[in-house]
Amino acid sequence: MSQHNAPVQPCRREFLRRAWNGFAMLPFAHLLQPRNAEQNGGAIVRHHAPRVRNVIFLYMDGGPSQVDTFDYKPRLQQDDGKPFAMPKSPTQFNNNGNTLGSPWKFRQRGQSGLWVSDVLPHLAEKADRLCVVRSMTSEFSEHTNANYFLHTGSGLQGRPSMGAWVAYGLGSENQNLPAYVVLNGGLIPPGGSDNFHSGFLPAQAQASMLRMRGEPLANITPHEKEQQQQRRKLDLLDKLDRHTLAATNQAGPIAAAIKNQELAFRMQTAVPELFNLHNESASLQRLYGMASDYEPTRSYGRQCLLARRLVERGVRFVQLTCMDTGHDRWDQHDNLRRGLEDNCRMVDQPIAALLTDLASRGLLDETLVVWGGEFGRTPFAQGKDGRDHNPFGFTMWLAGGGTKAGFAHGETDDYGYRAVVDPVSIHDLHATILYLLGINHEQFTYRFGGRDMRLTDVFGKVQTQLLA
Repeated sequence: MSQHNAPVQPCRREFLRRAWNGFAMLPFAHLLQPRNAEQNGGAIVRHHAPRVRNVIFLYMDGGPSQVDTFDYKPRLQQDDGKPFAMPKSPTQFNNNGNTLGSPWKFRQRGQSGLWVSDVLPHLAEKADRLCVVRSMTSEFSEHTNANYFLHTGSGLQGRPSMGAWVAYGLGSENQNLPAYVVLNGGLIPPGGSDNFHSGFLPAQAQASMLRMRGEPLANITPHEKEQQQQRRKLDLLDKLDRHTLAATNQAGPIAAAIKNQELAFRMQTAVPELFNLHNESASLQRLYGMASDYEPTRSYGRQCLLARRLVERGVRFVQLTCMDTGHDRWDQHDNLRRGLEDNCRMVDQPIAALLTDLASRGLLDETLVVWGGEFGRTPFAQGKDGRDHNPFGFTMWLAGGGTKAGFAHGETDDYGYRAVVDPVSIHDLHATILYLLGINHEQFTYRFGGRDMRLTDVFGKVQTQLLA
């Protein structure tokens, strides 16, 4: 072929300019998918039939004490006030005292006979719905690293949260709401919003944080008097974005920005409707504790009711955060009795109502509810009347579709200090959550930094013992 007839190779900028129309369709691709689309980025991520469609994570910021809530230890009561009889690992503050028995009585509840403390009277009535894991372990004893580990599977900052992985893999069933929502009760956990970040995943997988006070989302109320005026502004912005898209090689971030702008426009209608509880009966709102004389109960009850409304509308992953009870979260380094009582009072009635409400609507069979914090507490005192951080053995519980109800898994030692029977790691928890959503955690990867990255890293085992 002569030199004059050789095809001309366009430069990268010219190629992208010619590809204008193709790129322009990117932000609309998700609108053309089925409502329950199982694709994201062209990869089908469901590897088997799912047991659940949604997850509600009831995050207990600070680390609830297992030996005062769900892990009954008679030996701890017998040795109350005596020198602790087991070797102690270093703790966060090392101001360690004697054995500290629980100030609350435990009783066997329901037909299952699960042990639940008197400090959680409403949840105690729901014992037959709970799958209690008494042998959780973590690798970190400091809040920030332990929070990153619980939320992202890594103790370091910058990895995608489990909610972001779920959002990336499954998307939302509602094109007017994001797949991953965090209800901000007022306390952002140590480690900040990186606990809810998309990391190296596409930006649209990041959590949308909705506030419980004031406007749920910044600028959710349009400034324009007419929607048509706002639509014209958004169309102009879209035109400018597409022009930039055609002139640069930053297709991914710009396309994600266009998607987020379109979603934000639709959320201006969907979010106010979500937060409008007038159609919820007064009796149901009372069930959730929204008429309580304790303000944190009212606030957390509203979060739980909104969580039900979110999964009802097809949001995949909903996380609830706590509010300030005046006792620094579930982090009782002192004043254990008053601090734990107030924290339990905040969440006890609302969570019990959430389980009842989900079940009455047939939603509990397709929703996984997860309760717990980043670690547990020591069975010996910090000072005289507190408990320090304990990652060696603590309790979380699951409820809902696919899990065994009225069931306890694993054991800690006689003092509730270390997991000694069937320990469950955070990676195991993540693997099990993904499994219930229909995802094989070992096959669900994202290429980053020359490596196929996973939520569970190279660890994790599905805990089949927890599954019904």
